[in-house]
Amino acid sequence: MGMGLLFDATRCIGCGACSSACKEQNKLPGKVEEVLTAYTWTTVQEKEGLNVRKLCMHCEVPTCASVCPVGALKKTPEGPVVYDAERCMGCRYCMMACPFEIPKYQWDRPVPVVGKCIMCAGRVKDGQPTACAAACPAEATIFGKKEDLIWEARTRIRQKPGAYVDHIYGLTEAGGTSVLMISNVPFEKLGLKSNLPGEPPAMKTWQVLSNIPDFVAVWAVFLYGVHWITARREEVARVGANGNGHGRNGQGNGREDRS
Repeated sequence: MGMGLLFDATRCIGCGACSSACKEQNKLPGKVEEVLTAYTWTTVQEKEGLNVRKLCMHCEVPTCASVCPVGALKKTPEGPVVYDAERCMGCRYCMMACPFEIPKYQWDRPVPVVGKCIMCAGRVKDGQPTACAAACPAEATIFGKKEDLIWEARTRIRQKPGAYVDHIYGLTEAGGTSVLMISNVPFEKLGLKSNLPGEPPAMKTWQVLSNIPDFVAVWAVFLYGVHWITARREEVARVGANGNGHGRNGQGNGREDRS
């Protein structure tokens, strides 16, 4: 099952330590914004008298990865869904496909890339908790093996009948996610989608693609990739010629902003 996060909305005090820790860990520029952007990968919003986190849910079968024609997104064995900006050709299919509407684009950059939570993949691989979980003073966000988090969530719900909605959000939504949430308020009132299918949307993507002749799919991806890669290289050259100092990343992903 890999690793994951459990967020308990009844414990969150809205301090924003998780968002600040995320910014520091991923070297994201600017202040913490109220909504998710390419530069703010997790944020805390007040809904129905509770504080709720917004971040990538890290689907077990990520639709974003299934639609990416160049493999810029993938699910790691440890649990995080990671993103490789060097592979990305800027098609933004991931943004359109995500059932949780998470990935965001750097609209303000000459050569933009996508920004989203990567669940501190480097830390997780090294056996460390995510920065957000380590920073949470109320243990509203905890990190661990997914099966242990499921057990913990069920235990909290069972031990306090009526204190929680009898459902673990992320257990079945979109085929299951590595980020789980529990709350005493219906999840749709917290701004979370409650009408998601139990089957991974990615399965439908693969079913459609499997019915397309291989040579058509390969050539479509190839030609589209050539177009985007060429356009992006021309843009890089133009920016360089103009002496524009904006780097390609400016959002972390473990690399310095080339300015």
